[in-house]
Amino acid sequence: MPGSIEPLDLCNVQVPYYFRCPISLELMRDPVTVSTGQTYDRTSIESWAATGNTTCPVTRAPLSDFTLIPNHTLRRLIQDWCVANRAFGIERIPTPKQPAEPGMVRSLLNQASTVSNPFSVRHSALVRLKGLARESEKNRSVICSHEAREILMRILFSDVSSGSSELSQEALAVLVMFQLTESECTEIGSDSNRVVYLSELLFHSSIDVRVNSASLIETVLAGMRSSDLRAEICNVDEIFAGVTDILKNLSSYPRALRIGVRALFALCLLKQTRHKAVQAGAAETLIDRLTDLDKCDAERALATIELLCRIPSGCSAFASHALTVPLLVKTILRISDRATEYAAGALMALCSESEQSQKDAVSAGVLTQLLLLVQSDCTDRAKRKAQMLLKLLRDSWPEDSIGNSDDFACSEIVPF
Repeated sequence: MPGSIEPLDLCNVQVPYYFRCPISLELMRDPVTVSTGQTYDRTSIESWAATGNTTCPVTRAPLSDFTLIPNHTLRRLIQDWCVANRAFGIERIPTPKQPAEPGMVRSLLNQASTVSNPFSVRHSALVRLKGLARESEKNRSVICSHEAREILMRILFSDVSSGSSELSQEALAVLVMFQLTESECTEIGSDSNRVVYLSELLFHSSIDVRVNSASLIETVLAGMRSSDLRAEICNVDEIFAGVTDILKNLSSYPRALRIGVRALFALCLLKQTRHKAVQAGAAETLIDRLTDLDKCDAERALATIELLCRIPSGCSAFASHALTVPLLVKTILRISDRATEYAAGALMALCSESEQSQKDAVSAGVLTQLLLLVQSDCTDRAKRKAQMLLKLLRDSWPEDSIGNSDDFACSEIVPF
């Protein structure tokens, strides 16, 4: 490492140059040594290699391989230096978890997939794989590089009547942490037995199994191009009932809410089976859960509400819920541009079908919200929906609602 590098000031303390990564010039948190003998921070050298570089950044010598050997001695020296300078506000760097070794991953996958192995050995291997996959994206990448998805799918859909159902559930827990290819999604979705099995898991006694099943169903639906195959999956009544029940009864589990909303949205993208969602009680459940969701999930929930409002049974279900219209009105301009657009679209559909919804919207203050919307920086599509809704509600406005409003005297909606 060049001695000419100026000392780095950290909390007004000079950091020794040999504690600094030659690439980032920052204090190393996880020093590793490459084949040339040079030491770098793991994150920096991995980024260097990921951009296509095949030489050592310092020596410019070709790297014979990209094996990274943890420099435990240097890491401990850095940690001791941090402790010695604690009085200056420097925090000790925690000992990093080392990424999974490819050899160990291969061994675990082999143990899990070998049918002749005892149940305890296979189960233990899957549990260890699950733990590794949860630790980091790097571990998931290493696991994926050993055809793990194919192995896990084979275990998941093996003959559960043979007493290996626990193995299937553990394989499912690992599989949902990876993104499946289109061919893998098609392989699952085109097999009715596999789809039925996943639908049955939606009613399992274990919360994790139910949520993992919903997650895989959403992944499969999102990863397939064939509308015919998606229709076959969506025609399984139990799937709508299972996903809706997750949203209805597992609202205290953030992951269950997130996965449930994503799965329901994927199911409702297909118009011909949306009535099944309504029959399963999705409309009432979405309204009841809407205020429990974060921004991204709320957007999906509102998009699903708008989709269901496009069919008569969906409109009726939402219109019959006392909180639907007030919540949609309140959502406008509160969450995001997308959420506003979906809420305005759902209100447009409801008010087009129900005079009571029109009255409820006006009572909830929709006029003020829509006038603010058309003057905001929201999307053009949202503004068009707002203008159409204002025209639709024209006969429901209080007589003095605009004439006495100085705030909206110059609004482009005034002439309507």
